[in-house]
Amino acid sequence: MGGSRRRLFADAVHTRLWPIPAAAVTAALIAGILLPELDAVIDDTLPPTAANLLFGGSADAGREVLGVIASSLITVTALTFSLTLVTLQLASSQYTPRLLRTFAADRFVQRTLALFLATFVYALTVLRTVRSDSGDDPAFVPRIAVTFAFVLTMLSVLALVLFLAHLVRQIRIETMLHHVHTDSVDVARRFLDPRRTGDGRDTRPPPPTPPHPLESAASGFLVSIDEQALLRAATEAGVVIWMDRAVGDFLVAGTPIGDCHPAGRGDPLDPQSMDALREQVTRSLGTGLERTATQDIGYGLRQLVDVAIRALSPGINDPTTAIHALSSCSSLLCELSGYQLGPVTLDDDAGITRVRLQRPTWPELLDLVCSQPRRYGAQDPVVLGRLLSLLRDVAWRTEDPHHTRAITDQLGRLERTASEQNFDAAERGELDTLAEHVRAALEQHWTHK
Repeated sequence: MGGSRRRLFADAVHTRLWPIPAAAVTAALIAGILLPELDAVIDDTLPPTAANLLFGGSADAGREVLGVIASSLITVTALTFSLTLVTLQLASSQYTPRLLRTFAADRFVQRTLALFLATFVYALTVLRTVRSDSGDDPAFVPRIAVTFAFVLTMLSVLALVLFLAHLVRQIRIETMLHHVHTDSVDVARRFLDPRRTGDGRDTRPPPPTPPHPLESAASGFLVSIDEQALLRAATEAGVVIWMDRAVGDFLVAGTPIGDCHPAGRGDPLDPQSMDALREQVTRSLGTGLERTATQDIGYGLRQLVDVAIRALSPGINDPTTAIHALSSCSSLLCELSGYQLGPVTLDDDAGITRVRLQRPTWPELLDLVCSQPRRYGAQDPVVLGRLLSLLRDVAWRTEDPHHTRAITDQLGRLERTASEQNFDAAERGELDTLAEHVRAALEQHWTHK
């Protein structure tokens, strides 16, 4: 399994609620079987000091304790699931459905559910081993196992209190925005090597022969590309592959996602070689029902912008949340300005370019952040002011001429939008001042060059 597929599999496991609870239930089942066996072997040989710390009740008392633990833990588990689902529903309706993966990936929630379910299963498993004296069989109370059930119950009570406190913190918009920002920065650090080529311009040369189209084998979002597998396929086939779709784009089965042509002026590919190449390309691409943050550079900004425009909708009408989201966008754009964005090329061992991959350019990401909030927040001078402040922040952090031209373009569009609104003199003056700050930040870079 390639590195890309391993990351995709790890992300799929990480963002689902069931893997950790399922593993905990399995471990609890095994422990519930083995600990009573251990009890039967060493119970009579325990020193008095250790024995006094263990459960000392009768078989009926043991059954009562284990029964109460099992019944109470399944009730607590149901409550925990209910609170989790309410939180997911609130995040989806109040902020954006694209935040659901962030909640589902919360390790604290997964481990809390795992502890509750494991305690329930363990208590039931141990309960079956408790025997009263029936004449033929002597009474058996697995004191170590019952005591361990009591310890798990105490941990579950503590976990419930901590879970409620954690849930209150997680539902805050600041916490959610922080998680998205952190995940996006991690993706950028993994995949955006500043030494790789690509400056946002399309430098594709004309192919020497008519290109062969590469079609998508399945419909869905492109969630991952195994770059090394794609490079290996192109090198073995002696071709150059040009991908027209980036991670995060939606693919439709049977439609072109790129093309290939022989390297140099070699002979055209025969149909059998093309079929083998298409199969290798298909295996190197991962598709899914939804976008993920595994390799998607722009997905974090998409989530943050969705929070902003949802907050600006008439049904929500929460411009303060929109401003918080735009502040996170500003921070993330400043972080991304230090990486090489745009198309990237992959070379073989001989230094021959074999693969060209699409990635969003920094101006495209800036437009993603500015366009919709500018449109939906056009009548709010505070939102427009935050967008101008965002342009000022990113202007201070970048010296790339492509970036500065994009900032200048967005500044002009914001000023035109503001000029069309019915703002009073004080509001308009504040916006004009912020616009001058953006220009000053841009001019400062040019002065130092």
